[in-house]
Amino acid sequence: MPAATRAVLRQSQFLARRTAVRHASTNAEKAGQAASKAQEGLSKATAAAGPAISNAASALRKVGGPVGKVVSFVDSMIPPTLYYSKVGLELGKLVFRGQNMTPPTLATFQSYFQPLINVARNPAAIKSLNLPSTQNFLARARNASPKELALVGVTAAEVLGFFTVGEMIGRMNLVGYRGEAPHH
Repeated sequence: MPAATRAVLRQSQFLARRTAVRHASTNAEKAGQAASKAQEGLSKATAAAGPAISNAASALRKVGGPVGKVVSFVDSMIPPTLYYSKVGLELGKLVFRGQNMTPPTLATFQSYFQPLINVARNPAAIKSLNLPSTQNFLARARNASPKELALVGVTAAEVLGFFTVGEMIGRMNLVGYRGEAPHH
């Protein structure tokens, strides 16, 4: 069974498990019956779609040439992509919880973006934004606590690290860019 088919079946099994969630139902029996009917329908669709996807992928691989290479490449990249996306999601959850982060409220969004909307409507209102001056910035930097300075340093290191990894991925090399061979 090709990896793409296995990945689709795994994903559909995950979706089948999530259909049993109850949403504001007043009758537990009806909700259970509806969930079982939905799961039956999903399993029938999965059973019908599994062989079709498998046949299509194997047919495209048999074509050969550029199409076969692309299908083989995509097929080989599905498992690591799924793995690293799950790792990234879990890492994001850990950071989110570790920093005690919460999503901002709608009132917070409005308070931040209302001055920008006002400036967009009336460019003369830019003076009302109360933008920080250089002196205020320097005074704040001088009076920063060690914890704030450490947070700024860690954030700067993270940004630099992500930038460096992005450059390496873009170059497809650790150091330097690939160029043309020198002409003799």
